[in-house]
Amino acid sequence: MAPTDRFVSETTFRVRYAETDAMGIVHHSVYIVYFEEARSHYSRTIGADYAEFERDGYYLTVGEVHARYMVPTRYPQVLTARCWVDELKSRTLTFAYEIVDAETQQVCVSGYSRHVCITHDGQVCKIPDDWAKRWSQGGPESG
Repeated sequence: MAPTDRFVSETTFRVRYAETDAMGIVHHSVYIVYFEEARSHYSRTIGADYAEFERDGYYLTVGEVHARYMVPTRYPQVLTARCWVDELKSRTLTFAYEIVDAETQQVCVSGYSRHVCITHDGQVCKIPDDWAKRWSQGGPESG
């Protein structure tokens, strides 16, 4: 369940036919793409645009991703992807997610992704303080 003590972003979209498998449900791999879109939306909303982070010479590489599938979703269902910062450490940032039916609010998939901060040459490094502050405060007013 999404927390109530921190900023949670939401982005809504319709399942595309191409995202479904032979059984007519969204393929399990597609939810990782939904997570990425939710994470990008979250970061843009709080003023921590990932493209700017890269221009500063840093990257958040995926170190771990987990998804728990509870209810299948289908074309042309409308879904809402929720995202929030679950944990921020000196070198890692963990985002949590919920994919819910936009109409019923039933949670269909939940999960998280843990990211490691690296430099342009692939060396693990500390998340720069100004970026850590943006992600730790969250909310559109913190940009």
